[in-house]
Amino acid sequence: MILVAAVALVDADGRVLLAQRPEGKTMAGLWEFPGGKVDAGETPEAALIRELAEELGIDVTASCLAPFTFASHSYAEFHLLMPLYVCRKWSGIPTAREGQRLRWVRPARLGEFAMPPADKPLVAMLRAPSCSGSASAGGQARQCADIG
Repeated sequence: MILVAAVALVDADGRVLLAQRPEGKTMAGLWEFPGGKVDAGETPEAALIRELAEELGIDVTASCLAPFTFASHSYAEFHLLMPLYVCRKWSGIPTAREGQRLRWVRPARLGEFAMPPADKPLVAMLRAPSCSGSASAGGQARQCADIG
């Protein structure tokens, strides 16, 4: 099993940042939520803080990462478990630093972008007009009422 943490960065206009996987990578050309593999001994929040600094040049604190939902998907070669966080506060301007394209997208339009199979179910959660879900394991309420 591979553990990958991802984040829905939501700007002041309610748009979500998507990154397009660059040529030469597995699933090149598909759009995904920023994030990356969780290293051994690393928490998903620490992985996101590291990955967002490396990939986008932004600084995020763990307290600004709200657990939202997760994806569990079996690919032919491995099983992926991907917690998705929502983040509305960061320092810096997201900039593509690894050859990827970036796009700010309204939640209602997320389904128009070709995505890896594991990411697709997350789109419906982000497009929901309100969250009926329970609190996360960390005790924080799911944060989606004002997404979209």
